[in-house]
Amino acid sequence: MGKAKKRSIALGRHNQLTNLSREDAISIVLEKIKNNESAEDIISLFGLSAEELLEAGADYESIKALGRLF
Repeated sequence: MGKAKKRSIALGRHNQLTNLSREDAISIVLEKIKNNESAEDIISLFGLSAEELLEAGADYESIKALGRLF
């Protein structure tokens, strides 16, 4: 197997964001918010709204703190 094919296969193994559904992205954002981590990249990537996150169970205060994204 050539070097280019090995790199392509390795990239496919480690690149998991292309396989995420919108529901998966919402659950990842909720986990990041609960762990006080930055979730801005996934919110902006999927274009999530504040209403979607609140309906999924996020705290109002944490969503209000991220208000500049919405």
